[in-house]
Amino acid sequence: MEKRITKQEADFYDGVSRLLQQHVVNGQVKYKALQRDETKLDGLVKQIAQYNLSAASGSEKKAFYINAYNVLVLKQVLMQYPVKSVMDVAGFFDKQKFRVAGESLTLNELENKKLRAPYQDARIHFALVCAAKSCPPLLNKAYTPKLVEKQLESQTRQSLQNPDFIKILPKQKQVQVSEIFKWYEADFLAEAPSVIAYINKYTSMLIPPQYNTRYYTYNWQLNEASN
Repeated sequence: MEKRITKQEADFYDGVSRLLQQHVVNGQVKYKALQRDETKLDGLVKQIAQYNLSAASGSEKKAFYINAYNVLVLKQVLMQYPVKSVMDVAGFFDKQKFRVAGESLTLNELENKKLRAPYQDARIHFALVCAAKSCPPLLNKAYTPKLVEKQLESQTRQSLQNPDFIKILPKQKQVQVSEIFKWYEADFLAEAPSVIAYINKYTSMLIPPQYNTRYYTYNWQLNEASN
């Protein structure tokens, strides 16, 4: 029997989707427009603080925490806006705390304690968006308990088939990949024997295993939409 969607769920996920559909284009954020709509964003931040997870399934918690991370990143950017990069904001990931389902958490704690540790799912790295140009694109709708696994699969596949994200250089027999694969190498190697093998799980154009792997420099410039 399918679980009934509660009012809490419906209000939160619908609200996240409406906000993102209005202010995210091609994975980038229209921060100026979002700033004018900050009352709605603040409403979501309040819902994140008060969300009751006591009866939540694993998939609901997973979807909730992914959305919470992405929404709180947007809120913290607006707290400092205009800003060129989140790296210009001291403690953006490891000092600023937010209420998340009744707990006080930094973004790093939200990522590591609520998502990476319990789920051990490397696809999460293609769903969490830290407001940088080199991040995977921000999905313009909410991750939902019912669809979160399909959404994670789709986002991972989309990211790893993007030639700007995974740069294959046949002449050099080299593949240049995001530093995400260096920072969280253990997560990927828990699911595949190598970074290339992990990427090949999600690409139609397979990278030869003998190619050298290099990491291009992460662009921390704000993921602001140009229009």
